[in-house]
Formats: sequence, C-alpha cells, structure tokens
Amino acid sequence: MRKRRKITIAGTAAFIATLLMIVLLPGQASAHGAMMMPGSRTYLCWKDGLTSTGAIQPNNPACAAAVAQSGPNSLYNWFAVLRSDGGGRMSGFIPDGKLCSGGAVVYDFSGYDLARNDWPVTHLTAGANIQFRYNKWAAHPGSFRTYITKDSWSPTRPLAWSDLESTPFYTAPDPPSVGSPGNESAYYYWNATLPSNKSGRHIIYSVWTRSDSQETFYGCSDVVFDGGNGEVTGVGPGSGGPGPTPTPTPTPTPPGNGACSATFKTTGNWSGGYQAEVTVKNTGTAAINGWTVGWTLPSGTTVNSLWNGTYTVSGSSIAVKNANYNGNLAAGGSTTFGYVASGSAGSPSLTCTSP
Repeated sequence: MRKRRKITIAGTAAFIATLLMIVLLPGQASAHGAMMMPGSRTYLCWKDGLTSTGAIQPNNPACAAAVAQSGPNSLYNWFAVLRSDGGGRMSGFIPDGKLCSGGAVVYDFSGYDLARNDWPVTHLTAGANIQFRYNKWAAHPGSFRTYITKDSWSPTRPLAWSDLESTPFYTAPDPPSVGSPGNESAYYYWNATLPSNKSGRHIIYSVWTRSDSQETFYGCSDVVFDGGNGEVTGVGPGSGGPGPTPTPTPTPTPPGNGACSATFKTTGNWSGGYQAEVTVKNTGTAAINGWTVGWTLPSGTTVNSLWNGTYTVSGSSIAVKNANYNGNLAAGGSTTFGYVASGSAGSPSLTCTSP
C-alpha cells in the first residue's frame, strides 16, 4: 500500500507539473529555425529565389533542382527541416543520403539531399573564430551541435554519417538570441572556432535538439575554406540558374475582380496538439494584393506559432493576414501558411477576403 501510494503521489505531481507548463507556456509549443551563418541549403535557396513580387523563383541550379523535386513549399518553409520524434538522434535514425533533409516527414525536403557541387556556398577561413547564427522562427530551450565533413568527403555523392567527423567541433547549449520570433531577423548566436585543418569544400552539419520535447532540427551548410570571411556566392540572379521569369507589366483591372478561397488540412497530430496547413487561392479574374483568412477556433484551442502570415485572435475568432512576401497572387495563384496549436483541430469553416 505504501509503495502504491508513493507512485500515486508521484504521478499526481507529474500531472500537476505538466498542467503548470501548459498554463505558463501557452505560446511555446513548436520550434522552427535553420542555420543562417553559415547558411543552410534551405535558407540560402530561399534567399536565392526571393523576388519583389513575393514569388520564390530559384536562380541557383542546385536550388532549382531541389524545388523541382520537393516543390516550392520547401522554400516557403525553409525553417522546418525537422523530426518531431528526433530526440537528438542521428546515425541509425536518419538514413544515409537523407541527412540534409533530416528524413523529414511533414514537408518534402528530399531535393536538398541531391549530390551536387553547385549549392550556394559560404566562404570561410580554417581555424577562424566566427559568429554562428541560427534563425529563431520559434523560440525554445535546447542545444546546438555542429559537425564538419571528413577530408575524404566529396560533394558528388549523397552525405552519409560516415562522412562526418565523429564528434561535434562545437556545442552551444541555450545560446543567447536577438529579435522576436517569427521573422528572419530573429536568431540565436554563439562564437566558435572553426576546425583548423580543413581546406576546400565541406559541409557543416547542424543539429538543434530541444530540451523540452523530442523535436530535432537538422541542416546542411555548404562551405569552402579558402580564406573567406563569411561571403556567400551562388545566390541570386547570375548565380548560374535560369533566373526569374520576366513578369509582364500588369494591365489595370477594375476593383472587385479579386476573390480568394482557403482550404484546411491537418499535417500532424499528437496528444494535446496538432499542426495544420491552409492553402489560399486567388479564385478571381484579377490579381489580388493581400488576403485575410478567418475561422472560429474550437473551444480550448490555442495557436502557438504560425508562419507565412500574421495573426490576431479575438475570443474564439482568428484572422490570418498575408506576410509581406506572399500577399500578391495572380489569378489562379496560391500560397500556403501553417501553424501549430494545442487542442483539437476540428473541421473549421474558413472564409477568405481580399482588398
């Protein structure tokens, strides 16, 4: 009886602690981010393809090949190369040849595993002390590990675990950060000395392990040790790819021809929460410049993080407006935003309006 009572008390304490964490940390249910310095493949390919219209059209040939395989969502969600069940695991969990995509299952990042020597590259100096920066699209405690490829690695074959040095050259537990989550200017940072015995092309492999969940982020940063100081090449027009398709001068159209629709799908479920994606489509005959999607959240549901848009909540009503890069949609064009929430997804009825 005494033993059973101890177990019951311990279980009750754990349950209360869990409830307190849910109450005290309602806005911290999901992390998102990627290495910015030296830039990961998804981050630099996103930078490579940015246009003034908000569309993402790769210039770099490796980025174009990645998008051809994985689709444009891999760029709109450049900060989501993750495994929610990772637990910091590496070899034996992520298969060889899938390291750069992290074996991701929520979004398709398989195109970023392609063995090519024309990815965007950051120029560095071996043995130098640099400031690493890791985007903080959502904030969470955790540890960052950085590995370097062995001298025997070649960019002409898919990255395998045996290609990496067995131990990280630096580990950063809970580093400081700047900026508010949810944008490019927010990031974690730490200073570290690069390996001193490297030259030529390499990959710096990063693993971000959250300490408050099993969620783990993986990423490949292509670098070249040639005496550089963080310069990036292979990004933007002239980087070797086809370049953005010229956009004709739009013909003015009367107001009122723009209309939009929004469709909802759940992309992940777990005990007490879910992840969802909403597709916004221009269903009118003219381009739209901005959109707002609204719906009613089920009772007890809280949105913890949202990307590719900005949102406000009033009672049970939520309204999501476009980000500054995905509000312009041509007739028939579409974009997506995603979010993570605690509670139940339900079957929301969405409305979409445009100016």
